[in-house]
Amino acid sequence: MSNLLEGKRAIITGASKGIGFTVAEALLSEGANVVICSRNEAQLKHALDALRKKAPARKIAGTTADVARSTDVKNLFEFADKELGGLDVLINNAGVGLFHAVDELTVEQWDQVIGTNLSGAFYCSREAIHRFNQVRGGSIINISSLAGKNPFAGGAAYNASKFGLNALSEATMLDHRYDNVRVSYIMPGSVDTDFSGEERKTRSEWKIAPEDIAEIVLTILRMPTRTLISRVEVRPSRPQKN
Repeated sequence: MSNLLEGKRAIITGASKGIGFTVAEALLSEGANVVICSRNEAQLKHALDALRKKAPARKIAGTTADVARSTDVKNLFEFADKELGGLDVLINNAGVGLFHAVDELTVEQWDQVIGTNLSGAFYCSREAIHRFNQVRGGSIINISSLAGKNPFAGGAAYNASKFGLNALSEATMLDHRYDNVRVSYIMPGSVDTDFSGEERKTRSEWKIAPEDIAEIVLTILRMPTRTLISRVEVRPSRPQKN
């Protein structure tokens, strides 16, 4: 059976580590060509070096970008145009988590979370769809969270961003399904990454592995064009007991 992802061109945001990096690995292993971005130049360089060692035969490039800034997103997509010559897949993965009660949450923190997690996905999706229109279709996969349906104390900004991302995903799907644009979103629970900002010393065996999310991304992209997996909820099968 032919590899449906061979030669596909993908942008993955927030891909210098964690879920984004692992998705990049998975797409490269399936024959795709990939552009990644990160706000941190040193982390971006480290990720590019690692990915090129793992997939020397594939096209892999990257640039710094803060997806909360529409001008950075425009530059990211123009960079990808030059590196990839087109676009077939967008993975909106870049995310920020800042957790405070509403009265302790600053305007700057609110803007950072909403700007990255929600506005960034809109800016990137808009740029991607313009390019998909030129090649008669493409796929957008948004990495959301179970926090997009389950509010929790201290999660006002994060919950709002992920509730909004879920709604953006579904509205975008409805707007563009007849343009052959497939839009899906994945809602993981606890994933074993350093998303909280604390570097992992050991793996948390009870948590979802980033590789599991990458496998779901591949499954969505491999689906026949007649079928769309619009939403996936993912939980640890044996969560840690309180």
